[in-house]
Amino acid sequence: MWAQVQRVKTSPEGDAEVLEVFDQLRAIEQEDSGLLQTLVLRSQADPADVFVVVVFESEEKARAREVDPRRQEPLERIRGAMGNLLDGPPEFFDCDVLVNR
Repeated sequence: MWAQVQRVKTSPEGDAEVLEVFDQLRAIEQEDSGLLQTLVLRSQADPADVFVVVVFESEEKARAREVDPRRQEPLERIRGAMGNLLDGPPEFFDCDVLVNR
């Protein structure tokens, strides 16, 4: 298993818009992408921080998903909408999954 954590800055009042973006992302997900789970978390210490944790079967599946041509056009539209919600670019952290219970 492999995971990626994304940290984005957004408006603390923008939960509905953030959730709408993730609904759109779920709608374009391909069954064979290897995606196992997505968590979207808002920091209690700094409500402007949103963390997204995505867990995949493997890093190879995740990397193939990044360039999957079936996702590119709808993903560009979604990224355009996200640009209005985010205060700066996301930070990405690639992680090996040590424990999954």
